[in-house]
Amino acid sequence: MTSTSNQPKKSSGLLSNLLINVVIPAIILSKFSGEHQLGPVWGLVVALAFPVCFGVWELKHAGKVNFFSVLGVISVLLTGGIALLQLDAKYIAIKEAAIPGAIGVAVLISQYTRYPLVKKFILNGELLDNAKLYAELEQQQNTVAFEKKLAQAGYLVAASFFLSSLLNYVLAKVILVSPPGTTAFNEELGKMTWLSYPVIVLPSMAMLFFAIWFIFSSISKLTGKELDSFMHTP
Repeated sequence: MTSTSNQPKKSSGLLSNLLINVVIPAIILSKFSGEHQLGPVWGLVVALAFPVCFGVWELKHAGKVNFFSVLGVISVLLTGGIALLQLDAKYIAIKEAAIPGAIGVAVLISQYTRYPLVKKFILNGELLDNAKLYAELEQQQNTVAFEKKLAQAGYLVAASFFLSSLLNYVLAKVILVSPPGTTAFNEELGKMTWLSYPVIVLPSMAMLFFAIWFIFSSISKLTGKELDSFMHTP
């Protein structure tokens, strides 16, 4: 009988992520932060508790540390800390820009090392049989050409994070105009949460998916085989 203890656990779905990280916090911030409801302080605490607890649960459920999950929890905690300490809203704008900006810089720097991060982002060892892929590229004498394609994709991935950084900063500066610790500020934070997906996530993800498509199409062209032939079979 095969043991399932070592099988990877499934991550939560997109709808669960949207509901807990966006919809519920945005509703609480926008509708339940008034003086006659939770109030601005408890409204903020309750709203941010959902993504924090969900992030911690995901980390525990996955059984391993996920860099982006940890970063997400830290980002939410920083937002809550800035707001609860009633610091100037500009610090939230800076924080919103700094996190994706730092990832973009890390991607760029890694391009000049032996371990470019784009390989981790796109050449997922859980999805692709990289040993088989590189063996075929070597046979076709296209390894160098493929590495050049990876480098080009790396710049696209870095650009997607820089775009996210810029849009994060602009959105925060435009929307967060009230002082932290007020109902108006919580409502603005809720509005920013709502708008983050259509304004920031969708354009950035479009660039990231283009980079993935670029690499996957390059695999087919440089090996002469369909991408499916290099994917792990369940």
